[in-house]
Amino acid sequence: MTLWAVSHVLSSALRLAPAGIRLSRRAIVSDGEKLLFPSKPSADPVPAPSISGATPLAETRIVRNGSSLSQLCQTRPYSTGPRFLPSTAIHPSQTNLQSTLSFLYSSAAVALLALATWATVDHYMLTASDKPLIETMSPPAAAPGHIGNLTTEQEEKLRKLWNELLKLCGVANSDADANGSMAADAAPAKPAPAPEDPDSPQKRRFSLFRRKNIESSQTSNSSTSEAKDGAESNDKYGQTKQFQKTLESQTPESIRETIWSMVKQDNPDALVLRFLRARKWDVQQALVMLVSAMDWRHTDMHVDSDIIKNGEAGAVQDEQNGSAEAKKLAGDFMAQSRQGKSFLHGTDKEGRPICVVRVRLHKPGAQSAESLERSTVFIIETARLSLQPPVDTATIIFDMTGFSMANMDYQPVKFMIQCFEANYPESLGAVLVHNAPWVFQGIWRIIRGWLDPVVAAKVHFTNYKAGLEEFIEPSHIIKELEGDEDWEYKYEEPVEGENDRMKDTKTRDRLLEAREELYKQFEAETRKWIRSTDSDEGKQAKAQREKIAEQLRVGYWELDPYLRSRSLYDRQGIILPGGGVDWYKSGGKKESAPQTNGTGDDASASTKKEA
Repeated sequence: MTLWAVSHVLSSALRLAPAGIRLSRRAIVSDGEKLLFPSKPSADPVPAPSISGATPLAETRIVRNGSSLSQLCQTRPYSTGPRFLPSTAIHPSQTNLQSTLSFLYSSAAVALLALATWATVDHYMLTASDKPLIETMSPPAAAPGHIGNLTTEQEEKLRKLWNELLKLCGVANSDADANGSMAADAAPAKPAPAPEDPDSPQKRRFSLFRRKNIESSQTSNSSTSEAKDGAESNDKYGQTKQFQKTLESQTPESIRETIWSMVKQDNPDALVLRFLRARKWDVQQALVMLVSAMDWRHTDMHVDSDIIKNGEAGAVQDEQNGSAEAKKLAGDFMAQSRQGKSFLHGTDKEGRPICVVRVRLHKPGAQSAESLERSTVFIIETARLSLQPPVDTATIIFDMTGFSMANMDYQPVKFMIQCFEANYPESLGAVLVHNAPWVFQGIWRIIRGWLDPVVAAKVHFTNYKAGLEEFIEPSHIIKELEGDEDWEYKYEEPVEGENDRMKDTKTRDRLLEAREELYKQFEAETRKWIRSTDSDEGKQAKAQREKIAEQLRVGYWELDPYLRSRSLYDRQGIILPGGGVDWYKSGGKKESAPQTNGTGDDASASTKKEA
């Protein structure tokens, strides 16, 4: 259809439309009945009858004798569409009117559709080659409440939480307070406690992160009261008391170090946002939760100073040369790794790493509670290293195949729930309880009562391969779970010398000092971002923070071999240098440092020897 044809049809429609309107206004008479069509249909309801009893209709009706009362009582609202005449006899002029209007409407609609299509067609495509068009896929959009997808209110909450954290760490935004920005949010400062002995063991332990700030004690207490009051209403795990205890027992420098120690390859904002989302964007409750979780890592579990630092190789050494208590703890820890009670492998349809827990392998009392907790934290921390942004959660499969009451142990379940609800918030993507027998129904009623509703909503019960296929591609379901992937768990023992770089303390300290400078730069830019949100300075600070966050991510992987003992997933070439992950052996480059990763033959021989 050409533009001329479109124009011709439109012109004809415009010429005929007035005639149709005039025709619609003509009186239609049939056997003494006269009906006048209104010039404009009304969408308003029929007004109520007047006191005099007259019915204020929009039409004039002259009714012939014998008309029924139902034909006169039109009480429904007027329709914007055409009305049906009450008479059974239809005058020929009415038929002509309907036919004319139908033709006009159809012609006009076709013409408009053709014109719109012609205007939107890329005329170059008409002469293009026969090569198929390639659709460029855009990167996945960030989920709501995550970096890159924050509302104005959520970003303001993020700034407020950073402001509170900086005050607790002794690096409060003094410039912002001086200019009046954010000052209204700061609680009155309490009197500073007596200064600590600078030579105490507590102070010596954090020499790397020591900051000389005489106002640190005052600023660290500025938000304590508000945070305590805001969190008491949501304190399932006693985090308010732990928060208070942390402020009383830790210096601002140690709190700062503890917070930054959890930032590994993570974007600092992404880590903080986890706690805000978990506490429904309540800044004070998020502050209590974050500080308590960091203290739990540092004081209770010794995540970075022991579990991650010593890892599997340290446990093997303790098995051989440790004290009786250390041998027992290390042996229990390694027994779980060797039998594969829980392991990481592959990703689901959302790209989330998968952790498989073989519940049938657990025997209550076979391992100590402490070793179970250490193994749980170790697998969670390893899974964190395998996250590939924008993915920031994992999927857990509890394989209940072969489960009986002899495998049930409530205490480890409670610990796992506490980990994900209190200390690793917003880390669970889905929980798949697979092939659960009927006896588990009563157990689930108990466990469900312990779960936060948000966590409980992520629990799904699956059966057979078809159930897992709703969440995982068939080619990524291991054959143990009736899937198509020909893979099975095999443990490889630590190789001598794989952690030699941890002995190079000189390089480690140099990298730590460089990382400390990045921390300071990030804090400085954060203060600018808080102080001048919408100004050019604030926008530049926001952009600079993003650059520093990327430098922290890259720098962590350079530092990682000097801080973290190698794991099974490093030896098998799954976790790669620089943060890459190769679950399916797609050809990723393995770490090339000498004696870091053992060969398959050596690992197999070591495993046989251990057995």
